[in-house]
Amino acid sequence: MAKAMRAAPIINERDITMAKLTKAEAKAHAEAVELLKKDALTYDERVFVLDNWHEGASHINGSAGAFFTPSGLAGDFAIDAYGGRTVDLCAGIGALAFHVFWRAHYARGRDEPQKEIVCIERNPAYVEVGRKVLPEARWICADVFDLDFPSLGHFGCAIGNPPFGATPRIAGGPRYTGRSFEFHVIDIASDIADYGAFIIPQSSAPFQYSGVQCYRERKSADYLKFAEQTGIHLEAGCGVDCAYHRDAWKGIAPNVEIVCANFEEMPRNKAQSSAGPEAELRALWSEKGVPVERQDAMIAEIEAKAKAGIRFDERPVQPDLFANLGSVASKR
Repeated sequence: MAKAMRAAPIINERDITMAKLTKAEAKAHAEAVELLKKDALTYDERVFVLDNWHEGASHINGSAGAFFTPSGLAGDFAIDAYGGRTVDLCAGIGALAFHVFWRAHYARGRDEPQKEIVCIERNPAYVEVGRKVLPEARWICADVFDLDFPSLGHFGCAIGNPPFGATPRIAGGPRYTGRSFEFHVIDIASDIADYGAFIIPQSSAPFQYSGVQCYRERKSADYLKFAEQTGIHLEAGCGVDCAYHRDAWKGIAPNVEIVCANFEEMPRNKAQSSAGPEAELRALWSEKGVPVERQDAMIAEIEAKAKAGIRFDERPVQPDLFANLGSVASKR
């Protein structure tokens, strides 16, 4: 990863003060706090906490860029967050992970296991709330820039609503050297997942879709730098107009887009995945409980067939389907 960066100076009063809640917001937040004292929450209580536990009530969330995803937008986002094992980077209290998990829960077959989700968040207070909102997930209190990701294994999907822009961070992504926090997180995600879906500022996306009359491409200099340095190309998802949920954010009303990326098809990841096909096969067979002796035999059989080769310069012979009809065919 890149060298640690010095924190940006605080230039906005919002960055050094907690949010000023309205009476209605303060009341709802207090009710959410009371609910969190329970050992376990019902589904409706979890949704209430997601909607009303205010990230700025007792934390200076401005400087950290911590603004939780509105439930409506998180529910729409879940449509694009497909894939197997999922990691939520900069998870907050788990709004995205919650909706991704429950969408997968209701879509799974009778014999399919529950979707595995890992949530990574550096604020311990947010993690504490998240464990009540989505106890089905594995919660890790850590900074995404200071975590041993290989120890967590590979993921089918990475999701996130990371802090935006020049938010202070302790380090950077492995390739991207710009200022945008969201691009550093996506850069990290490209090494640990096959696919990613993220909420980022509309100014960082390579297109405009939300809140405009029609889709149009628009690639900023920062995005072009990100794409050149990382090889990642972001695309629009299924077509969610995020402007519909603009007024549901707490404390801000950002213009955002949902972007998706197929990390598996990137040349650098293709090279990694094809480096050891035998090892991949053995890992798969081991998971299925296939004995080592049987694995050796199957590998030997595959190698023998490969050495024998298959010639493609000879035209295959089409069998005569009427050869055995003999005189029967001629009498007709």
